[in-house]
Amino acid sequence: MARNKFDTDEELDPEFNPHIVKRLLKYLVPYKKRMFVAGLFMIIASFTSLLGPFLIKTAIDVAIPNKDMKLLVLLSSLILMGIVVVWLFLTLRFKIMSKLAQDIIVTIRTDVFSKIQALPFTYFDSRPHGKILIRVVNYVNSLSDLLSNGIIQLITDLFNIIVIVGFMLFINPKLTLVTLATVPVLFITLIILKKKQHAAWQLVSHKQANLNAYLSESLNGMKITQSFAREKENRSIFSNLCAEWKNAWMPAVIRNFLIWPLIDNLSTIGVSLVYFAGIMWFSDPVSVGTLVAFAGYIWRFWFPIQNIGNFYNNMVTTGAYMERIFELLDEPVEVSDIQGAIELPPIRGHVEFSNVNFSYEKGYPILKDVNYVITPGTTVAIVGPTGAGKTTIVNLLSRFYNPDSGQVLIDGIDLKTVQIRSVRKQVGVMLQDSFLFSGTIMDNIRYGKLDATDEEVINAAKAVQAHDFISAYPDGYNTEVNERGSGLSAGQRQLISFARVLLADPRILILDEATSSVDTETERAIQSGLTRLLKGRTSFIIAHRLSTIRNADIIFFIQDGKIMESGTHEELTRLGGFYSKLYKNTDLAEAM
Repeated sequence: MARNKFDTDEELDPEFNPHIVKRLLKYLVPYKKRMFVAGLFMIIASFTSLLGPFLIKTAIDVAIPNKDMKLLVLLSSLILMGIVVVWLFLTLRFKIMSKLAQDIIVTIRTDVFSKIQALPFTYFDSRPHGKILIRVVNYVNSLSDLLSNGIIQLITDLFNIIVIVGFMLFINPKLTLVTLATVPVLFITLIILKKKQHAAWQLVSHKQANLNAYLSESLNGMKITQSFAREKENRSIFSNLCAEWKNAWMPAVIRNFLIWPLIDNLSTIGVSLVYFAGIMWFSDPVSVGTLVAFAGYIWRFWFPIQNIGNFYNNMVTTGAYMERIFELLDEPVEVSDIQGAIELPPIRGHVEFSNVNFSYEKGYPILKDVNYVITPGTTVAIVGPTGAGKTTIVNLLSRFYNPDSGQVLIDGIDLKTVQIRSVRKQVGVMLQDSFLFSGTIMDNIRYGKLDATDEEVINAAKAVQAHDFISAYPDGYNTEVNERGSGLSAGQRQLISFARVLLADPRILILDEATSSVDTETERAIQSGLTRLLKGRTSFIIAHRLSTIRNADIIFFIQDGKIMESGTHEELTRLGGFYSKLYKNTDLAEAM
């Protein structure tokens, strides 16, 4: 099991891309009214809290020296009321923004999942599934704090800084300039840290994706791991990936933590400078109330700056994750409905390939000028060596891909001109991998036709000889199936998958190695049901086991992307060509 797939970090722009922030803000547009209300609440709370130091200054410089108890009580009452107002509006803001953030996260996660379902098979074949999973769950979750607190908080903090500076200028302009003297130090430091922080969190994102990908594959392949006693080697690989993640995480976190002590120290220095300047530097005396008020405003001044620093950290951290999310959303969808695509009407099953060429990678053709016409109700068997293009032919028919050139037609209609969903509703496919979902056996068979009655489900199971083994379970059709159908034999999983396809009652039926995991006795039982079920349908059967295709109306022998021979079993064996040689060299020929 090679590690290269999990050690390879995806390439992304090392510079932070502001464009991704603009794309994220688009998700906020539908919620602008709620954001406005939340922002208004936050500003009211912030402005109210900023009155505190000014009221305290008035109490120290006016009410206490003059022994004005009425004024002192009034000021105390205003401070107390301010605390209540701040608490109330901050609570309301928190509730609004928390719900808004989760609504946006649901929207983003839904967009990502919808995009995943539209991507071609090659996307999933070219990367570990764990790296896809982490985008939908972990990376989207990382946006929660940024959306619920960061954006509104940023606007409020900028407002606070302006108001605080206004209060300080009103009280004493000279002390205000002293307070602001340390701000350039902060900005210079942030500029220096910016590039290093982004690169550090990108590396963390790489290593986290690698770790998640390896864990996902290891869980899926646990039976193979234990069968080959690979536990020790896999544990070593996993430990190395964990170490790589830790080694990437620590520098990133250390760079983040540099911001908070820097701001804390600068605020302390600012207070010290104000006290020193107020007492020693200025010729005009500065009142005690002014110094106390300035101390209060300085801490409040640096608090929003600290929040902005935290927002900056969050943006840098989350930015690396947002890049991954938008990278997935930007993946090209190779097969989609064209503008004005029509719904495929109910079909009879007439299939035509006209000069079809196709390649997964440019310059490496898989199908070369394929031509054939199949009349409704015909059973077609496709055979040939591995990699010849057998599965590709039926994938084009199901419109999992579009041909590079030529036409794929059903009932004379070019599939490129119709809606994909309408094609796949009438073309049933049973792939080699008989995947079952978590749920009951009844749910799995009904997956392709949600409105099917229990009787229809049972009839489909009977037709493929699955009814007897299903009924043998204590809960029968309500027996729970684990993920991927664990607990069932490979043959049982295929029979259930077969029933699922047949229940959908497609006019065109595709069986891609559908009996590859079924024993000979079970396969013969299926054949008896298939004779009746395939009647009247156009069917394409791909199989290496020649016993499953002998009764086909026509057999295509595919090699090097071309149909080299076509005819019935008897015609092709008499011809003495490619099919005849394959038949004679196959051990299973005796079983036919």
